[in-house]
Amino acid sequence: MFLAQEIIRKKRNGQALSAEEIQFFVNGITTNSVSEGQIAAFGMAVYFNDMNMDERIALTIGMRDSGTVLNWDSLGLNGPVIDKHSTGGVGDVISLMLGPMAAACGGYVPMISGRGLGHTGGTLDKFDAIPGYQTEPSSELFRKVVKEAGVAIIGQTGDLVPADKRFYSIRDNTATVESISLITASILSKKLAAGLDALVMDVKVGSGAFMPTYEASEELARSIAAVANGAGTKTTALLTDMNQVLASCAGNAVEVAEAINFLTGKYRNPRLYEVTMGLCAEMLILGGIAQNEAQARTKLNTVLDNGKAAEVFGKMIAGLGGPTDFIEAYDKYLPQAKIIRPVFSDAEGFAHSMDTRELGLAVVTLGGGRRKPGDALDYSVGLTQVCALGDQISADKPIAMIHAQTEDAFLEAEQAVKNAIKIQSSMPEKMPEIYRYIRAADL
Repeated sequence: MFLAQEIIRKKRNGQALSAEEIQFFVNGITTNSVSEGQIAAFGMAVYFNDMNMDERIALTIGMRDSGTVLNWDSLGLNGPVIDKHSTGGVGDVISLMLGPMAAACGGYVPMISGRGLGHTGGTLDKFDAIPGYQTEPSSELFRKVVKEAGVAIIGQTGDLVPADKRFYSIRDNTATVESISLITASILSKKLAAGLDALVMDVKVGSGAFMPTYEASEELARSIAAVANGAGTKTTALLTDMNQVLASCAGNAVEVAEAINFLTGKYRNPRLYEVTMGLCAEMLILGGIAQNEAQARTKLNTVLDNGKAAEVFGKMIAGLGGPTDFIEAYDKYLPQAKIIRPVFSDAEGFAHSMDTRELGLAVVTLGGGRRKPGDALDYSVGLTQVCALGDQISADKPIAMIHAQTEDAFLEAEQAVKNAIKIQSSMPEKMPEIYRYIRAADL
């Protein structure tokens, strides 16, 4: 029999906890037999003394198993159950293309996503811009759409990882969110509860990233890859660039429109294409659908070019309650802002640097993101045609288009965009879209 206060004392003193002690404490979080004060103290002890990899794996598994862990065996799926998760960015619309692309190649993608908070957009918020789409379907409908379409992107259900819900809210109120150990367990417990065969993790680097430095992003990526593989799920982490808006836009409805244009081949932003292909190819390799990257990319380009990936996306939308002709007629369904106008730079030259976080916050200010949980969103607002680093900027070339509901909102966003994008006479250094892969063999 363990005592919560003795477990806290042990971690406070910098000692390693056993898997049994961690399991006992997680059970207490779930059943409310451990108090809020004890959870806060535990979080602070971990924040200052950290956890080794065995402790992180035990915490992740304990939290994963605190609620329902999905099992897909009864569906008789003829392919691997694979998924991807991102630490969040600005204009990061990858999930909307990647899920259908992987499914069109023979994978099954039960993607459980989140909403935006702070400067980053949330995948579920993008789907909320689609009339009728159910982000919180019954488990029966979720399973049905996964089997029939190959992909379903929904929100976290109430019975998945209840320990994380309670623990995270207390961490948020007690300044212990920024712990690599606790972030790792929080992210992975939710993902691994989806019953995956393989996972690819997209960890962002740069001015719009969740982690403040490249080194911190790499540390998180290594932790996630090590813990997920240690918990029995084949996982690779990619470090990808977030020093500029990833797509050509940022906002909810505007990102859905860009995803459809990507899937149908109308327009594929080259940065977005590279990161999407890198993540998706790794999913196919880990899932055994492709032997190597060249084969995976061939398969992915085939389902993009023959329309199968777009067809899968349409099937998922319709299966979860959205319009049956959404791919063909998305303009008819997505909300539009009252004001759509360009913003021009005061200087001429090259787009040299971008404060991507500030651009994300400009979308929040327009009404497209939350200042606090529970805020209502305006799905129509955002930025489109955002310039890329290295683009030549002149008096007649806008650095972005702003979608706003009022003149005041437009003017505020215009100033934010001008402040965030720096124009200089010299070309910036070209940054890679993908910095590195961290695979099980690298750990």
